[in-house]
Order: sequence, then structure tokens, then C-alpha cells
Amino acid sequence: MNPQDIQSVIPTAPGWPLLGSTIPMVKNPTKLLQNSYNKYGEIFWLKLFGIRIVKMLGPDANEFLLLNKGAVFANGPAWSFFIGKFFTRGIMLLDFKEHSHHRRIMQEAFKKSALEAYLKRMNPAIAVGIGQWPIPPARTKPHRNRSEESNILVFSAIKQLTLDLATNVFMGKELGPEADAINQAFFDCVKGGTAIIRFPVPLLKWHKALKGRQVLEKFFHAQIADKKQSQSNDMLSVLCRAENEVGERFSDEDIVNHMIFLMMAAHDTTTITLTSIIYQLAKHPAWQERVRQESIALGKSVIGYSDLDQLEGITLVMKEALRLCAPVPALPRMTVEDCEYKGFHIPKGTIVSISPYFTHAMETYWPNPYHFDPDRFAKHRREDKVHPYAWIPFGGGAHKCIGLHFADLQVKAILHQMLLKYRWSVDPDYRMPMDLSALPTPRDKLPLHMEAI
Repeated sequence: MNPQDIQSVIPTAPGWPLLGSTIPMVKNPTKLLQNSYNKYGEIFWLKLFGIRIVKMLGPDANEFLLLNKGAVFANGPAWSFFIGKFFTRGIMLLDFKEHSHHRRIMQEAFKKSALEAYLKRMNPAIAVGIGQWPIPPARTKPHRNRSEESNILVFSAIKQLTLDLATNVFMGKELGPEADAINQAFFDCVKGGTAIIRFPVPLLKWHKALKGRQVLEKFFHAQIADKKQSQSNDMLSVLCRAENEVGERFSDEDIVNHMIFLMMAAHDTTTITLTSIIYQLAKHPAWQERVRQESIALGKSVIGYSDLDQLEGITLVMKEALRLCAPVPALPRMTVEDCEYKGFHIPKGTIVSISPYFTHAMETYWPNPYHFDPDRFAKHRREDKVHPYAWIPFGGGAHKCIGLHFADLQVKAILHQMLLKYRWSVDPDYRMPMDLSALPTPRDKLPLHMEAI
């Protein structure tokens, strides 16, 4: 074997019998990937969840996979292994012509006029939601000690708020007694993707996720008939009416599949993003006050669509929070043809995965990567421009997140009202403990000291 042939062999990271690196990946993926990167470089084999996966790390790898020149990577077969049973035929799980066809129809639900309508629906619901938080009224004198302030588990509060907003904006209704069951169903479906035992054993993750999917299917199917007759501007009604340039529409099954996926993405990933922002603003009160003054200067209790680009400070904070905590930490694909990356041969039928979470912490591209520094995205610095795929919280290429503008709108609308109404903090030595076994969430739900302004 000549030296060129040796170089083309992708190194294999060792792991435990049968399980490979599954347990280290679930417990501390950052540590596992960093150690593997230090030892093997930007491409190596890992055994996870009973299969072998090629892990590719860094901006070059991100670009190679996301641009997908030659159409050698498919989303569906890769994501289906992890979440296909629970998020069947969601837009992220479709590929090539079918994906393009569905995306063109779905764009109707994300065009400017639709986003403007969603924001108008959202603002009053945000005011009601955050107004119900158990926060003491403003005081003329400062609190003497922290025990006099409200202590709120902000992750739980935000998750409930974003679910309420998603049902309002996406379905034009408020959830009644079924709210807890719907929220639990989404939670179980997301967690099912990291199940080690991938069979329906009662009480375990996979079984719970399958049951959660059944709950969601039944719930959404029950809404469609009425929505097809509606002229409402909620997303479900829009999807029921949406058609492409030749008049093609979604089937009932398509609508249910897309709603389940979009609802999950709209409230889970937005919750993670807001939680990360709120935590960082609690740790950095100068930044919290800076963006608060920006919102005060706007002179409005709620934002309009034209205000989104005016909130420059919040934009910087949001980008940095997304860098520090990418809501979707890994993006898998499957090769549908043999391909080559920097001399390494990747055979057809291989699941390949990149990691936004890891890339966003690479010191080569992000000086002092674990330091919260929103100005790194400011015009005079633009550290994200060092490589076009160094910052990828929304993915890229044909599968770039279809709801990224909706996410920007929702995060800013909620944060604007929070900044005008509340001030919050954490103890100086507090560090938010993260659970990275599925989507990144705080283990302790992020307890905050919060008070009305």
C-alpha cells in the first residue's frame, strides 16, 4: 500500500463493545468530539447507536456536506434513523426534487405578508404569557436580598410560552386541557432520537416517542377539515390553502407531517435560543441594559415587522447566543453515491454527520470561543466572515432552515417585551448546566432572579 492509499483510510475512534461511543456521546459530546478531533483530525469513524458514522468537523466539512455538490448526500435516510419514526416526512427529511416541490408550496407560509400576520397574532399573546409569570411588582427601593425577588425556572416558562404561541400562530387557537399532553408528546418525540434501545420497550424513550407521535397525529388530523374552510391567517390554514405555481396542494397526510415537524421546530429550537440569550444577558448585565435601552428607544410596547432590523443590539446578542448554543447540535446526512473528501474515501450508504456545536467553539475561527462577545458579529469585526460555514445555526444549502426569519421575529418579539417589563440576574458563580443528550437544554431549567421594572 502506497502512502496515498494509507492517507485515504478514514481513522476509526475506538469505543465500547456493541455500544461504541454512544454513552460518551450522550454524556458529553463536546468532550468526545474534541478528544477525537485532537487525535484524528477533521474526519473519523465513530460507532453510535449501533451503527458506524463518519464524523466530519470544521467549516470545510460543513461546506462540503451542506452545499452537497453532485447531490451525493441525502437528508431523509440519515435523519430517519434518528427521528423518522416520530417526525415522518417533515420538510427536513425530504430530498432532491420532492424536497424542492414541498418547499415551494411551504414558502407560502413564510412569505413577508404571512410573517407580518403572525407577528400581529403573536404580540398580544406574548403580553398575556409573560404577564402571568409570578414576578413581584416593581418597588421604589431596591430589594435588600435575593430572597425578596422572584425565582423563576425560565426554561419551563419560555417553553410553555412558545408552545402557546405556536398553537396560536400555527393553528389559530389556544390549547385547553390537552396542552400538557401535546407538550409532553413533542418532548418525547425529540428525546426518542437519542434512544439507545431502539425498540418499543414500555416506559423507555423509543416507546414514549412512538406514543407521542400518535398523540400528535390524532390532534392535527382533527383540525384539518375546519381549516380547509377557513380564511384565517394561522399557519395551518395557510398550509391547507397553499399551492405551487401549477396549483398543486398538500395532502392531509402532508399537512399533518409538516405541522408536527414545524411545531416542534418552532417551539423547541426557539425555546433553546431564548433560554441561551436570557442566560447570557443575566450573566452580562451591561449587555442586558444595552439592549433594554435599545428597546426603550424604539418607543413601542410591542414591535412591528419593520422594527426587526432596528434592533441591532438584540441581533448581535442573538447571533452570539446561537454560536454558543446551536439549537441543533449535529446535522446528519447519508451518502447516496461514493464520494471523496480531502483524499478520504466515503462509501455509498454511509451516515455522515457535522457538528455546528463543535464548529462554533473552534478557537481557530473564534478567538476566546467560550466568552460571550456579541460584538464579534458587529460590522467592524464580523468574525463569522472568516469562513462562510463557520457559523451555521440554521444549516445551509438547499435544506437551510425554512423558518429562520420566523425564528428571528419570534425571539425579538418576546425579548423586546421582556426587556421592557422585567430585569433579571443569576448569582455571579452560577453556570448553566447543559444536557446535550438530545437538543441542548439546561438540566436545572435555568432558575433566574427576576423582578418587574
